[in-house]
Amino acid sequence: MGRHLVNRTDTRSTARRRTTRGRTSWLRAAVPALVAVSALVCGTVAAAPAAGVPDDGRVDAARIAKVNAALPTPLSDSFYKTPKNIAAYKQGQIISTRSRPNPPAFVDVKTYQIKFRSNDSENKPIAAITTVLVPNRKKANGPLLSFQHIVNAVGLECAPSQVLWTQDPNLTIREAPALNVVLQQGWTVSIPDHLGPRSAYGAAKLGGQISLDAITATQNFTPAAVKHSKVGLAGYSGGGMATAWAAALAPKYTPDLNIVGAAYGGVPMDLIKMAEGLGYNRPHPAFGLAFAAAIGLAREYSDKVTIFDFLSTDGKRMFSEMRNACTNDVLRIGAGHSARQVTKSGVQLFENKTFRKIGAENSLAMYPGVPTAPIFEWHSPTDVLIPLDSISSTIRRYCKAGTKVQTLLTPSPEHMSAAVIGVLPAMDFLSARFRGEPVPSTC
Repeated sequence: MGRHLVNRTDTRSTARRRTTRGRTSWLRAAVPALVAVSALVCGTVAAAPAAGVPDDGRVDAARIAKVNAALPTPLSDSFYKTPKNIAAYKQGQIISTRSRPNPPAFVDVKTYQIKFRSNDSENKPIAAITTVLVPNRKKANGPLLSFQHIVNAVGLECAPSQVLWTQDPNLTIREAPALNVVLQQGWTVSIPDHLGPRSAYGAAKLGGQISLDAITATQNFTPAAVKHSKVGLAGYSGGGMATAWAAALAPKYTPDLNIVGAAYGGVPMDLIKMAEGLGYNRPHPAFGLAFAAAIGLAREYSDKVTIFDFLSTDGKRMFSEMRNACTNDVLRIGAGHSARQVTKSGVQLFENKTFRKIGAENSLAMYPGVPTAPIFEWHSPTDVLIPLDSISSTIRRYCKAGTKVQTLLTPSPEHMSAAVIGVLPAMDFLSARFRGEPVPSTC
């Protein structure tokens, strides 16, 4: 996992850093970020109430206590609280906004945060957050980029709206300085907390919905001046999963958005196959990612599954350590373990029919909808962390449906180097879409 994967404590700061400039600076800034999160699976507001309370008011107190115990520790910042009348807001409607000091990596921009209405995985209303960077020198209705940061975490302190200001070298968004390149070109950037109010790592469909609603909210935010902008989507691995879901959901979920392209790489299209490859029957160095995804999905679908019903004594201990963990701690805590070790009687969580169904609901390989916006997709042909056959079959289905897809197989052996190699081609792809150039396709 490299020298970056160590246990560190979250900190925040507003200290400034010098920015990098130009195309070479994009690559220089992207390399350490993508290396630091090499083994990625799929990552907000105060923890939302548990789902699944019967409409007639009957409550199984013991079960609800277990559900609430599985949620992350809420943030103390009142901006993240969900209003009691959340259901009165429309999808993508702004609830509140605030100005923020620019994160240390950014200059010549104005920074805002928007709280808006979105929907959880079962279409219940939630409040979500996006951080918006608006260039001081831009044209009205210039390009709008929705950037889904890689978030492999189960703690609310790990969300982009928090770590954009951190000084911890293991938590900082290393792609952030690279975003200065497109900001200097006049692109407005929306960075959603796509894991939602429960930090539901693994709930990929949720990430797509939040990202789309964040775009709607940003376009309705007057200071951003992007009401009629063309929109691009970008993300890698976990951020790529939210990006890919946003592109696939958009034709039905937010058909009015003018999405001109989506660029994503290293996306695990099948969560079940992914989990089976990360410590299903035997110890695996990246098992923490699979365990964190189980935590996140159980939080998101708490009316269907309660994670404590499956965990052994060792599993409960691991959960206690991981409950609010960010990437490095997720990997450290889970390293060398397996699903068989942390569950009762050695029965893996994903052998449970309900868990498997939830995993399928969050796997693009099983989602019948297809994106209508052009796609740039990249990955290493020898990446051992993600099921490659699921990527191929999904892209073939998109091509057959008429979606224009440009695929790049990177000349790299594994996940992290592929991330770096694909960054510049992905941004070039989106730049061409914003300029209205003909769309290439490798279908």
